[in-house]
Amino acid sequence: MSPRVLIVLLVLLLVTSSAGAAQAQSGGFRSDRIVVETRGRGPDVVLIPGLASTSLVWARLADRLDDDHTVHLVSLRGFGELPAGANAAGPLVGPVAGEVLRYVRARGLRAPAVIGHSMGGLVALRVAADGGPTIGRIMVVDASPFFPSLLDGGASARDVEPIARVAYQAVLFLGDDALTQAGWGQGAGEAVMSGMGWQGGDRRVLAQGLYEVMTLDMRHRLDDVAAPVTVAYGWSRAEESPRHDIERRLRPAFRGLRAPLTLEPIEGAEHMVMIDQPRRFEAAVLRFLR
Repeated sequence: MSPRVLIVLLVLLLVTSSAGAAQAQSGGFRSDRIVVETRGRGPDVVLIPGLASTSLVWARLADRLDDDHTVHLVSLRGFGELPAGANAAGPLVGPVAGEVLRYVRARGLRAPAVIGHSMGGLVALRVAADGGPTIGRIMVVDASPFFPSLLDGGASARDVEPIARVAYQAVLFLGDDALTQAGWGQGAGEAVMSGMGWQGGDRRVLAQGLYEVMTLDMRHRLDDVAAPVTVAYGWSRAEESPRHDIERRLRPAFRGLRAPLTLEPIEGAEHMVMIDQPRRFEAAVLRFLR
């Protein structure tokens, strides 16, 4: 399989997009890895986007919540038009999670709810594992503590590392211009990116993020997560759909949690749950925040 085709397939599974990025830092907080915009007043909700997304992926949900919640919209540097900053080199998920946790503590947030989509779900789990009682609850949106387990329950990081290494190099090979232009893919990949406003970002950050989504295994940290966890995910009642029996793969992936796992299947949604089925997703979020 060529690197170009491989990346198109991986994008369909893992990459999200948005139309822009919040540029303003919140309340004097400064970070060389994340940007946070704050809206509303009330209980705190932190929203973390996925790979190649900025905070605008949460625009509709933020509009729904900010009348009675304080919404903290996170964007990762190196995604969209944000300069890469410290994310340009080295690990991504762990350091970003550390900055999110530093933000929570610096702003004095009290047991905030944290919602993370795709790669942002990995960040949210890491925040909860490292933050202990600092974090109130977690919602993981169409993500797993080890993504390959959704395709093969017996897979290990060692199994997928060679493929992830090829994907990493392929993203670097494509270059920044190709990664910021909707329509560089063909067929289904082109439809996804042009229809949703493919934004891309810094190729170094995108490559590292994709590599970590494919290889990072958070299952061994689940026992450190004190906060209750909800997983919202796209679901189909059609038996021929790969999403029909996704619960069968999700439950074992989260087996190490202390508290019982809550599942929120969102019928008719694919990976971009909040965009595919916004009303159903918002209803699930409101149940989660009660």
